[in-house]
Amino acid sequence: MVDTGFYKNRKVLITGHTGFKGAWMCQVLKELGADVTGYALKPPTDPSLFFLCKMEQYIHSVEGDIRDLKHLQQVFERVQPEIVIHMAAQPIVRESYKNPVYTYDVNVMGTVNVMECVRLTDSVKSVVNVTTDKVYKNKEWEWGYRENEELNGFDPYSNSKSCSELVTESYKNSFFADRKTAISTARAGNVVGGGDFAADRIIPDCVRAIENNCDIVIRNPHSTRPYQHVLEPIFAYLMIAEKQYKDAAYAGHYNVGPDENSCVTTGELVGTFCKCWNSLTGKTLNWVQQGDGGPHEANFLKLDCSKIKSKLGWKPKWNYEEMLEKTVEWVQSYIAKKDVSEVMMRQIYEYKKAGRE
Repeated sequence: MVDTGFYKNRKVLITGHTGFKGAWMCQVLKELGADVTGYALKPPTDPSLFFLCKMEQYIHSVEGDIRDLKHLQQVFERVQPEIVIHMAAQPIVRESYKNPVYTYDVNVMGTVNVMECVRLTDSVKSVVNVTTDKVYKNKEWEWGYRENEELNGFDPYSNSKSCSELVTESYKNSFFADRKTAISTARAGNVVGGGDFAADRIIPDCVRAIENNCDIVIRNPHSTRPYQHVLEPIFAYLMIAEKQYKDAAYAGHYNVGPDENSCVTTGELVGTFCKCWNSLTGKTLNWVQQGDGGPHEANFLKLDCSKIKSKLGWKPKWNYEEMLEKTVEWVQSYIAKKDVSEVMMRQIYEYKKAGRE
């Protein structure tokens, strides 16, 4: 688990802090007492979790484009961060088919720019580049991919993240072999949780169905994904950053995903979400299948997370039913127009206290 005292007053720079995962990361680091600077564009959705939890009041938030190397370098020079967590990205598969050039520009050149700033900033001791489970060449097999499997994502988003991994490795080999800067990449499975409002994601689609009083529409209920609550990878990233800060031997590539029994189909996931919602509210929420003839998406994807479990001692704490209960709890508070930051803080506390044998 993360050493709760390690991050106190430590300078952490996060790219992509205004996104869904970025806002949760900021909330966790705020609770840990870190000195956080975020660099990102304005929140990508309206509403946005970043504004709902009033995060701009608690961190140093810099509006900037990850493709703007000069501006990013100025921020690095001013902040002199010790830890860098690179999360800025164009993260949607279907959007990458619509805007492939932009996707590659953000996800590949954005990584180049971050690594270049790290190269020029002596204060940086630990870097985590957050990629995705989709970096692997998907062979639709039933066992989980390991960190040494071939990187060759199919669609522009997945492939650009594969390229981001290669950029990171090249910089690591070329410029950091003799420096005390530890660099890792983290390949996380699909995340769910309160505050995700993105298009073409299943939990936001559930929230929109609730708000519009209609059934949830699922394109492919049979696709299997390694779903996990957003706090699982957030704490994994922080653990990686801490461990390699203290000992560079921990640097490497890490899969971050749920246990086998939480790799479920989209239909199972939404069915459990509906069950939780109906039980909590006494209302009836259903889902229907409706394909739209969209672009190719993988049907089967699992991760082998043995490495991070054995090397760092990390393990997931919430199974998929528990993660959906937490998500529904957040959504109910949001629908009721309550202070969602209180829910987030309580769930962070519950996560830190949780443990499953």
